[in-house]
This record gives sequence, structure tokens and C-alpha cells, in this order.
Amino acid sequence: MNVAGFIFLLSLHLGVFQIGYGRNASTQPAVVNIGAMFNFDSIIGRVAKIAIDEALKDVNSNSSILKGTKLSVTLQDTNCNGFLGMVEALRYMATDVVAIIGPQCSVVAPIISHVASELRVPLLSFAATDPTLSSLQFPFFVRTAQNDLYQMTAVADIIDHYGWKEVIAIFIDDDWGRNGVSALNDKLAERRCKISYKVGIQPDSSVTQGAIMDVLVKVALMQSRILVLHLNRRAGFKVFSVANHLGMMGNGYVWIATDWLSLVLDSESPLPSETMDKIQGVLTLRQHTPDSDGKRAFFARWNRITGGSPQLNAYGLYAYDTVWLLAHSLDAFFNQGGVISFSNDSRISSMAGSALHLEAMSIFDDGVLLLKNILLSDFVGLTGPLKFNSDRSLILPAYDIINVLGTGIRQIGYWSNYSGLSTVSPETLYTRPPNRSSANQKLYSVIWPGETLSKPRGWVFPNNGKLLRIGVPNRVSYKEFVSQVRGTDMFKGFCIDVFTAAVNLLPYAVPYKSISFGDGRKNPSYTELVNKITTGEFDAVVGDIAIVTNRTRIVDFTQPYVSSGLVIVARLEKERSGAWAFLQPFSRRMWIVTGSFFLIVGIVVWILEHRINDEFRGPPKQQVITILWFSFSTMFFAHRENTMSTLGRLVLLVWLFVVLIINSSYTASLTSILTVEHLSSSIKGIQSLAATNEPIGYQEGSFAERYLSEELNISRSRLVSLGSPEAYALALKRGPGNGGVAAVVDERPYVELFLSSQCSFKIVGQEFTKSGWGFAFPRDSPLAIDMSTAILALAENGDLQRIHDKWLMQSTCSLESTEIETNQLNLSSFWGLFLICGVACIIALFIYFLQILQQLPPAPESASITGQDSSHSRRLRRFLSLMDEKEEQSRSGQKRRKVDNERDDEFGS
Repeated sequence: MNVAGFIFLLSLHLGVFQIGYGRNASTQPAVVNIGAMFNFDSIIGRVAKIAIDEALKDVNSNSSILKGTKLSVTLQDTNCNGFLGMVEALRYMATDVVAIIGPQCSVVAPIISHVASELRVPLLSFAATDPTLSSLQFPFFVRTAQNDLYQMTAVADIIDHYGWKEVIAIFIDDDWGRNGVSALNDKLAERRCKISYKVGIQPDSSVTQGAIMDVLVKVALMQSRILVLHLNRRAGFKVFSVANHLGMMGNGYVWIATDWLSLVLDSESPLPSETMDKIQGVLTLRQHTPDSDGKRAFFARWNRITGGSPQLNAYGLYAYDTVWLLAHSLDAFFNQGGVISFSNDSRISSMAGSALHLEAMSIFDDGVLLLKNILLSDFVGLTGPLKFNSDRSLILPAYDIINVLGTGIRQIGYWSNYSGLSTVSPETLYTRPPNRSSANQKLYSVIWPGETLSKPRGWVFPNNGKLLRIGVPNRVSYKEFVSQVRGTDMFKGFCIDVFTAAVNLLPYAVPYKSISFGDGRKNPSYTELVNKITTGEFDAVVGDIAIVTNRTRIVDFTQPYVSSGLVIVARLEKERSGAWAFLQPFSRRMWIVTGSFFLIVGIVVWILEHRINDEFRGPPKQQVITILWFSFSTMFFAHRENTMSTLGRLVLLVWLFVVLIINSSYTASLTSILTVEHLSSSIKGIQSLAATNEPIGYQEGSFAERYLSEELNISRSRLVSLGSPEAYALALKRGPGNGGVAAVVDERPYVELFLSSQCSFKIVGQEFTKSGWGFAFPRDSPLAIDMSTAILALAENGDLQRIHDKWLMQSTCSLESTEIETNQLNLSSFWGLFLICGVACIIALFIYFLQILQQLPPAPESASITGQDSSHSRRLRRFLSLMDEKEEQSRSGQKRRKVDNERDDEFGS
């Protein structure tokens, strides 16, 4: 009995277990509860409520999805309030919902996401675009609309496209506004742009126009005229209203609004004319949704349902697609055996009995599986492909770029993360390879504020009462370039006059004050002076500032107004002509090539004359002597041999012309060497100077010290700092043996001014660096660009040269060249003549050999029985013997051979 009872109970237990297991595995609930939370009384909320209802109707009436299970959505109004949002989320968790659509506001999303993550309920938001809602921090938060990170990338690309460098950001001072502006700043920094000023506005609706006016008055005093508005509807239109009152919607201003403005324009169009008048010329962005038959059909259906009020916008389309996304995910969830079941959290169960009734909340057991299916979704909705990338953002983000114009809007292009800015739709670009080159970034023309087509400059000189702080070096030498007027804060000199003239050409006033840099006892360090810009002590540096690599890394320079570069100055000594002075006119290569051509021409003429001219015949020794004598006698036009052949005379004529030019050049150069006083230096250039161990002078405060030591690896112990032109002259006269220097390395403008009064020194070698002088400004300063344009205008109208002549034309030395150049004549000056002579020789020999080949008698037929090699050797011997024979003997020999051949033929027959 006991055994039978045990078997019966075991069978009953197994049967009940199997029945329960089968019900859990195969039973699909008739209704799945879904929550939705957003602000009903908002542009997005009013549209989203209708869109969600229509999506539910479409899903529940579609027999191909969920297969009998209906979706039921419970709506809750959070009014974009964090506290209410948390309360409503907790209420949802007590009703066994499997997912929540929402929240609408980014400030509510983090709070609810914490609850959703703990209870494993996916949170699908079609409107929370805050870029900091990270998938790592909030694993159950899924954004079904575009991330604001991409919108800020689009704004940064627009700013970079038009060449602006600084912007002002006005934002709602909450998490959404601050995080959006932070993302914009990061994207601008990637393009070497920046937010020069940012200001937040209260997030609630109680912000007054007075507060906004205080903000815009400060903005109007700033330098930048590019304003980015990341606001909500109420604050945004208040800003535009106050900006119109302050005259900030006219020429020169650029207003870029994020997609809050396009949302209003799409949802409430047409806006009142007085409202449209306040936003003329504004640029705004709109989340791009591709055109499709389904989208057009839904728009028509929407108008039938609502009568056009409210109007459908992009967020309504995303809300509609979110319901379908959840339906597809649940369908896959059930197909994989997912079960809608909940269990109590042991951490919450311990709080049972409290007035909050937290024990009613439960964990969605298969929430992870549903989340996985949501993230693996891949279908095409009204907004395009609904598919997520690795960071849980929708793939292929894109925006429409809109220009507010007249009573409506005008689309000027698109932005996509695939190819950047374009006038071609993103769907077309997706079929092509990605191309983000600057030439491919295009937008249609924009009607800017003030009804102008001209692109605004984007900045003005700030009218905030601050003077531009300009650092000026207080030099103690070469004061012609820049110097401080004794007893005043004023400066004078060539560089100061150039700066003043350039400022006067600017289309706006630039108030500034000059600040002396240096102790007045020695020249200051120019590298330290330029570094003051990066620390904010100076707003610009004006003076004889060399544009060198290490400085361009930290500041921006204007267009160079003086060409510069390092040169070497050395003392010169009189050069005495020696016993071999007659060899100096030509370089070694010139002597070798000239001698070679004498021999070549002699040999060519001998070949051309040997058969017909008795003077070129005789024993071998005599012929060699004839070639040598004829060759070198042509140098003096004293050759006694007559040329008889036409080809020989042609070659000789060309060669005599070459000899005439060479003789004339040699004579002139030798005369100059022997009769004109020449100065020379043992230093020929920077290589020979660096190879010695002699001391080298440089100007105090110049970058020459760093260049010589770091770039040329010259020991600093060899470098001597010199503070004035007088110190230059004294050190050079003493020389390295008497406590002086072998040479001075300095920039060309200083050296030219030094040599204008010091005639015993010269520039040796070539300029071994290339640079210039410019005015220094902070990185990406727009003033640097405008000053460059002004400097170019000074150069074109001649004012720059007149300023130069005023300060720097003080020469007391002769007008001879200040650079030492060799008096030797090089091959490069005569290679054309040698080329003509060589071509003439080759052509003459070619024609001559053709004539000889025509005179060769044909080989007898009997020769065919011999080998081919012996035939070629006999033909070569006949060719050489024919060249050596005199022309009359050759002709008689040909006749005899012809008769002998005829006799042989008769005998053979």
C-alpha cells in the first residue's frame, strides 16, 4: 500500500508539474500592459498622445504580429517634473507593465531610468535627447529618437563650414541644456572653434523679459556675433522678442536655433506674422525623416483625424514608431519562449507595512530578454530604419537645415553623420562612398538676419569698454624698428607705423593700449613675449616678431609684412691674386669640359677631313700631332689646316663660335680678378661656420640662439650674445683670436640696417632660413585674419614700401652688393653652347658614316658559303680601309674590284 501510494503521489506531482510548465512556456497573455509618460500639455505631448493611440490601433488590428495578444497603454502626465515622473514610474511598477514609453523630458529620464534599471523594465524615450543618458549608466534606457550629440555635431559643422571660430551659447539651465552645450563645445573644439561665452536661462516659465534683457545686453558687448539657442519654446521666443528690441536681429548677427524652433514651426504653422517677423534669417535644425509612401499616407490620415490641429511633427512620427518597435520586440520575445512574469524584490519586501506600499513593486523576470530584442530590432518605420548601433543610438542620424524666411521656411540642405553637410538628401548619399572633404560640404544660399545674402563676418570688436592690450618689445638696439618714446607710453618705429596703418584700414574701430615689455637695459626675450598671449596677459603682440615654428604652435600670426631669414655677417679681407690666378676665371668642371670638347672637336674634324684632305693624312704619329695641334690652335683662331669638306666646315664654324664666347668670358673674368680689388672671407656659409670651433655672435633676445643650438647642434659655449650694432662691429673686428667672434648670425632686416653704415663687413653665403615678421594674436583670433587683409592692402597700394623707406633707407656705404659671390664662371652658364656643338658633331658624323656605307661594294655571292661572323668581320675591315683610303684611290679601287668580279663571274659560268 505504501509503495502504491508513493507511486500515485509521484505520478500526480509529475503531471501537475508538466501541466504547469507547459502553460508557462506556451501560454501568451491576451493583454500586455505598457506605460507611457509625457507632458500632455506640450507640443510634443499633444502630438504623441494621438500618434500612440493610432499606433496601438494599427498594431492590435494587425494579425501578423503578436498573434492574438493586444497591447494596452496607460498614459500618465508628468508635466516634465522630476518628482512627479518618479512617482508615476513607481505607480507603473505596481501594475506589472513590461515597458514604459517615455519620458518626454530629459531632466526626468535619469530619475526614472534608475527605477527602470532596478526593476528590469525597458524605458523607450522618443523625445529625451540629452547626450549624457549613457547606455552604461542607464542600461534599460533606450532612445528611439536622435541623440543631441549628433545635433550639436551638425551645428559645429555649420559653424566650421562658414569659417566662424567663436560662438555664444544661450541655453536652458537644466541638465538637458547644460549637457547639450557641453557636447557642442566638444564638437567645436574638434574643429578649432570654441564657445567664447555661454549663459543659462531659468528653466521654468517664470523667467522675465528683464532677466533676458540683462543676458542679451551682456551678449551684445561680446566679440562674437554667432548665437546658438538651445532653449524651449517659451524662453526661445522671449529671447527673439528682446533681441529685436535691442536691434540684435539685423546685419552682422547669426542666430542658430536647435530643433525646438523647427518643432514649433512644424506644429503651429502658420505662426502670427508679428512672431515670424522676429525670427527672420534664423537657421534651425529638424530631425530628418526620409520621404516614403507610408509617411505620406500617415500624414493624410493624420489630417483626416485631427483636421490639421495639432499638426504632425517629427517627434509624433518617432512616438508612432516606438509603439511598433515595442510590438516587434514583444513578438520576438514570445517566439523565444519569453514569459510575462514578475517577482518581488527581497530588498523591497522588507519594507512591507509602510504607508508607501513599496512591496507592491515587482521585478520583470524576463526584462533582460525583452531589452535584448529591442536593441536587436531592425525594421523600417515612418522615420526610416529603426536599428541601433553599439552605443544604442539610432543608425544613420541626419538633420534638415532650415532657414526662416518670410512667412515660412526654406530648406537649405541636410546634415548627416555619414557625409556631413550636403544639398543632396542623405538617402542618396548612403548609396555612395562617404565623402567629408571640405569641397563636398555644401549648402544653398542663406538669407541672413537683415535680409542680406552676404555671409556675416561673425564677430565685431567688443564694445565693452575694454582696450586691446598689446605687448610691444622695449628694444635697446635697432630702434628704427620699434622703440619707446622716452617719458611716454607711446612707441615709434617701422613696425609701429605698419601696425597703425593696418588698423586704420579695418572697417571698424580697434581701441587699444600699448604695454611695454622689457627692462629697457637689454633686448627682451621675444619667445617669452609671445608666451604672454597664451597666459592672457596680452591680447596681441606688435613688433619685429619673427614667425617661427615653435611660436606658430601657440599663437596665430598675420600675413608677414617683412621677409626675413637668418644670414651670416663676417669681416672681409682683401684677396690677393697668386701665381695661379689665371685658373680662377673657370671652375674645375668648366676647365674639364672645355678641354674635353677641344679634343672631341679635333677628332671629329680629323674624321671628316681624313679621306679628302692631305693635311690630315700621313703616319699615325703625325696624325695624332695634327689632331692635338688643330684642336688647341682653334682657341686662338691660329689653326693652319684648311678644311675641305662641307661637314667639317660646319662643325668648325659652330666650334669657333663657342670658342669666341669662352675666350671673351675668360678674358673679362681674368681682367676683373687681376685689376679689381676683391674682399674675401674664410667663412663660405653656415656649414663651414658650424664646422669650426670659433665663437659665433647673435642678437640678444633673438630666436637665433635656439636655432643654432637646437637645430644645428652648435654648442652654446660658442654662442656670444651681442646687444647692439656697435657690439657687432667691435666683436667682428677683434676676431675669434682676440675675444671677438668669427661671424654674427642674425635676421636679414637687422643685418641690412647694420651693413648700411658698416662697410667693412658683408653677408657671406646664402640665407639659410625662410621666415618673416608678423603681428601675433591668440589662436583662431578673427582680428588676425582682418589684419592680414589690411597688410596685403598696404603692400598693394605701396604704403608698406613708403613706410620702409622712411625708417630703413639710411645707407652710407657704396651701392655694391652686400653679399659675397664667387667670380668663377661655372658650367651652368655655358652648357647650352656645348650642347649645340655636341649636336652638330653627332649630326655631321652620322651623315658622314651614311656616305661611307653607300660607297661600300656589295659582298660577292661566293662569300655566302663562309660563316656569317667572318662575313661581318670582312665588311668591317672593308669599311675601315675605305675610311682610311684617300677618296681618289677609293674610287679607282672600286672600279678594279668591279672588273675583277665580272671576270670571276664569266670564269665561273
